[in-house]
Amino acid sequence: MALSSLGEVRARIGKAAALAGRKSDDVTLIAVSKTQPVEAIETLIAAGQRDFGENRVQEAAAKWPALLARHAGLRLHLIGTLQSNKAVDAVALFDAIHSVDRESLVAALASAIAKSGRRPDCFVQVNIGDEPQKGGCALADLPALLEAARAAGLPLGGLMCIPPEGVEAAPYFALLAKLARRHGVAGLSMGMSADYESAVMIGASHVRVGTALFGPRAR
Repeated sequence: MALSSLGEVRARIGKAAALAGRKSDDVTLIAVSKTQPVEAIETLIAAGQRDFGENRVQEAAAKWPALLARHAGLRLHLIGTLQSNKAVDAVALFDAIHSVDRESLVAALASAIAKSGRRPDCFVQVNIGDEPQKGGCALADLPALLEAARAAGLPLGGLMCIPPEGVEAAPYFALLAKLARRHGVAGLSMGMSADYESAVMIGASHVRVGTALFGPRAR
């Protein structure tokens, strides 16, 4: 299923990009491989997929070092909440971290980067729908957090968001794009299986797609 699904998702990204006057190469497809077995991941790698996303440092550390050793050119993205005490492990394993949401984490990542020499792209996660149960910095706190990230020398990749469920996502994507322009950051990590085409049309640089590639996750 993953092979045909990968082709369909890529085609839809290409179509959405073309409608927006963009190139499909401007959009990085992150295959969200959390909870997925190695066999399913290997199938996508064999089909040419190179960017993968995991939610937890521990799960990624258990399955990805062997995959990275077997396959050249893979990029691993952390898309879930990151605890500050896992910053060293995250910097060692991931090529991009999409969930920077507080100044204490900025400091922990800056320290880990300085010690290791590895410089993963860091996306500031914005709580775009002001939902208390979700990660991400509050809209009002974004300027100060970006200032702290720049002062600490973090390699800023852009902004990330997860819109509220059950409502039209496009206005939230448009707001994130507006914030990125206002604050001079380029990347937009937004869009998942249900709404990635809309995200691409509004300017997403990275879309995080799991279910549309792998099918429903086992619970």
